[in-house]
Amino acid sequence: MPFGLVSAWNKRRRSKSQDHTDPWIYKHVEFWQLEDQTPQPTKRRQGSAVFTLKEMEEATCSFSDENLIGKGGFGRVYKGTFQSGEVVAIKKMELPPFKEAEGEREFRVEVDILSRLDHPNLVSLIGYCADGKHRFLVYEYMYNGNLQDHLNGIRETKMDWPQRLRVALGAAKGLAYLHSSSNVGIPIVHRDFKSTNVLLNANFEAKISDFGLAKLMPEGKETYVTARVLGTFGYFDPEYTSTGKLTLQSDVYAFGVVLLELLTGRQAIDLNQGPYDQNLVLQVRHILNDRKKLRKVIDPELPRSSYTMESIAMFANLASRCVRTDSSERPSIAECVKELQIIIYTNPKGLRLAMHTLRMV
Repeated sequence: MPFGLVSAWNKRRRSKSQDHTDPWIYKHVEFWQLEDQTPQPTKRRQGSAVFTLKEMEEATCSFSDENLIGKGGFGRVYKGTFQSGEVVAIKKMELPPFKEAEGEREFRVEVDILSRLDHPNLVSLIGYCADGKHRFLVYEYMYNGNLQDHLNGIRETKMDWPQRLRVALGAAKGLAYLHSSSNVGIPIVHRDFKSTNVLLNANFEAKISDFGLAKLMPEGKETYVTARVLGTFGYFDPEYTSTGKLTLQSDVYAFGVVLLELLTGRQAIDLNQGPYDQNLVLQVRHILNDRKKLRKVIDPELPRSSYTMESIAMFANLASRCVRTDSSERPSIAECVKELQIIIYTNPKGLRLAMHTLRMV
């Protein structure tokens, strides 16, 4: 964590007399005991800030329901506006007592990791609040919410195929940055990549969020064996689930599931479907490379004029390889970036050819 943040927090904490055995008292980063934390010389994000509870209350109008923009396992997310006029997203930790210790760890992991990272396809951490037992994370505000809401019709805006391709490419670039050692010096596995953690700004550019479960891989190793399998049902890498071995390919599997959501408009897990159709991967995996059957699973909300079957087929093929059971058969996320760039080039080229043919008829 940046020294300035630690210093500011320490000053604020020293102004309050509390029992130093209280586990919520701030401690230096070396006491956090985060798994696999190896000190690395890193480029820290400039401008991160430490906020007070009062500032959080003022920004959200005392956490009014009108400013509530989302709920998750961590707690609630509010739209906030500072006195300067800056609009932000404020995540408030609200957990039952038995989950507070786990929530505190996720909070500190997120602050520590995001303060080191800087990439246009990762949501920026503006600052945080650790006032008494209150915990808040303050992010840049993403005006178009999360990807899943757009695909499931909660948002009014319907995304066409070129937009979906750009979202997929942006998310892939964000993951590639994490996997390529980023600014931390060693690769990071996001471990909870999913469509609700792909946020969209005013220009529908994708940014990855929620790093509470992120894992810094052991230096020089490609696998980490965990005692607990963490993440979100529907996006779990089958190999990780069965063996506990976490790899960069675990993120690739989850990325493949999101590709399928973009293609079909369906959820990764839909409990409203029949028992054999609830899991998206199991439902469509066998037809992704069959062009005739593939047409049946294309999102009906997609304007037919926005895509070519060539780009759809290439996209489906990439998704099918990402969700293979054997992680060694999946492409790397860097390879996904390259293939998506080719697909984006192919789609408009195919559309122009189709329009030219129609004009000649």
